[in-house]
Amino acid sequence: MKKSLVALAFGTLALGITEYVMMGILADVALSLGVSITKAGHLISAYALGVTFGAPLLTVVHKYGPKNILLVLAGVMLCGAVLSSLAPDYYTLLIARFISGLPHGAYFGVASIAAVRLADEKHQNSAMSVMVAGMTVANLLGVPLGTALSSGISWRVPFVFVIIVSIAVLYYIWKWVPDIEALPDHGYKRQFGFLKNGAPWLIIIATMLGNGGIFCWYSYISPILTDEGGFTEAMLPLLMIAAGGGMVIGNILSGRLSDRYSPGRVAGYTQGLAAVVLLSIFFFAGYGWVSATLMVVCTACLFGASVPQQFLILKHAPGGEMLGGASIQMAFNLGNALGAFCGGLPIDAGLSVNYAALTGVPFAFAGFCLLMIFCKRYEQRQ
Repeated sequence: MKKSLVALAFGTLALGITEYVMMGILADVALSLGVSITKAGHLISAYALGVTFGAPLLTVVHKYGPKNILLVLAGVMLCGAVLSSLAPDYYTLLIARFISGLPHGAYFGVASIAAVRLADEKHQNSAMSVMVAGMTVANLLGVPLGTALSSGISWRVPFVFVIIVSIAVLYYIWKWVPDIEALPDHGYKRQFGFLKNGAPWLIIIATMLGNGGIFCWYSYISPILTDEGGFTEAMLPLLMIAAGGGMVIGNILSGRLSDRYSPGRVAGYTQGLAAVVLLSIFFFAGYGWVSATLMVVCTACLFGASVPQQFLILKHAPGGEMLGGASIQMAFNLGNALGAFCGGLPIDAGLSVNYAALTGVPFAFAGFCLLMIFCKRYEQRQ
């Protein structure tokens, strides 16, 4: 494995911990800063808002070399983590979360291009999966560790951990990532030109809907496992590690399968499988270990679709590759927000929590249909 790809993976590790650890430490943050859980939840939204605002900034800096852009983005990660760890009040932390989200989509956009260029033609999807692997490791180990540190010491400690990882990102990118030629500068408007075609829109919307479908269920995974599955609260950390393991497996498998088969079909069939698994979770949520096994399969689908989708957008965004790569991360975050909202609707209406999984089925199926349309119109034509 190339050291340069490992360096890129450290960046997604830092971003993954920063994004997802807040879900595990939310109660500790709310208690420490004297705000309600609902108000503390805005800290998650602030990060997503940062992702949305940060991605278009690539249209300004795209003329610089990927390595230099990655170093700047790693510096912003570090600043966001420092400010988060030292935030004296809620509003300072809110600003820190927004700053922390700014480099997320941009980093994925630039790192995707770097990963593809650093790999040979037959292993570009595998290289992409190595880059994305940091995000899966964050869910497997980083988030449970951060949650434990928050409970045992302070909610600020996980952000100190992110500071350490961010410093490592800066060092490894500087040391291991070679200078890569900057993308051709075709002007500001040309960067948005790919959006005139149907292919990128099919990929982006399918990503948002597929991710949203899984997050209808995943946003409420804890009460589904405890209230329906019969697991105790003490077992949840181990179950979350298992869910992270599913993400790791899905990421690795999809990279290898996409190198061998059509990336569009790999992504499409994965989202189709996710729809079937979500429907199964609805019916079998009351059977604890069956539900837990389905959870691992579903989280594997979550990251199993992301690698080919990240690769496909680069392929179908000529002249706007950086913005295209970042737009997938915007779609992921919009899907997160959409899923959390829609998955909560049946619960608010008084139905049992397993209905959150059922709510996600049409979203995941719609993502599958859009990717199949994409395959028929664009991949078969090629």
